[in-house]
Amino acid sequence: MGRSNARGRDRAAARLSAAVTSFALDVEEDAILGDLRGSAEVAFARQVAMYLCYVAFELSLTRVAAAFGRDRSTVAYACHTIEDRRDDVVFEQWVSALEMVLRGTPVVETGRRSLAVAS
Repeated sequence: MGRSNARGRDRAAARLSAAVTSFALDVEEDAILGDLRGSAEVAFARQVAMYLCYVAFELSLTRVAAAFGRDRSTVAYACHTIEDRRDDVVFEQWVSALEMVLRGTPVVETGRRSLAVAS
């Protein structure tokens, strides 16, 4: 897979992670993916989305940062923040459920064209 294909897939993973987080927290997806920090609610949703992208899609911190248009240290902070909150049983169950949703996302390695032709 070429570098531009990988970046495109990383951005798609970020959008999917943001969409799931948006639904779960009732925060606008555009706000999660936007350039502005936003309210504390939006910032938290973005932290969750970045964390999910990191753990569910197994992207490096650098790749998550690029996909969200953030600095690597911002993603590292978000991941540590969410990981620390996982000590709370209810939060742990909630994050685990979101992680399972994203891990269950089917990926077709043969490309979209092949899948479209087979339909």
